[in-house]
Amino acid sequence: QVELVESGGGSVQPGGSLRLSCAVAGDTWNSYCMAWFLQAPGKGREGVALRWTGDNTTFYAASVDGRFTISQDNTKNALHLEMHNTLLEDSGIYYCLAEPANKWWCRRERMSLESSFTLRGRGSQVTVSS
Repeated sequence: QVELVESGGGSVQPGGSLRLSCAVAGDTWNSYCMAWFLQAPGKGREGVALRWTGDNTTFYAASVDGRFTISQDNTKNALHLEMHNTLLEDSGIYYCLAEPANKWWCRRERMSLESSFTLRGRGSQVTVSS
């Protein structure tokens, strides 16, 4: 059974850094479309970052572009979301989602189509506060 194993998160002051990780367990590290979605308090869930693992093609939401970076560890079948210069509005639960897919499927528009992903992690809490 394939599952996503999430780790990381926690509390940080504005301007600080955090790292989230998401590993694919139970499958070989083929081509996956992987994404993080943020569930902020009182708001709908929104995609913040998307990567196709086949060639590292990556997209970021405008709200995090230049502050968040995805890195990939092929030895551990894992992606990491490096969060820098955090803002209060970065707070919430970050969910890792994944779908075995080709590059055409993993285009920017998927960041608005959460329901199209079949694999979901349990979520990681991120709290940015002073």
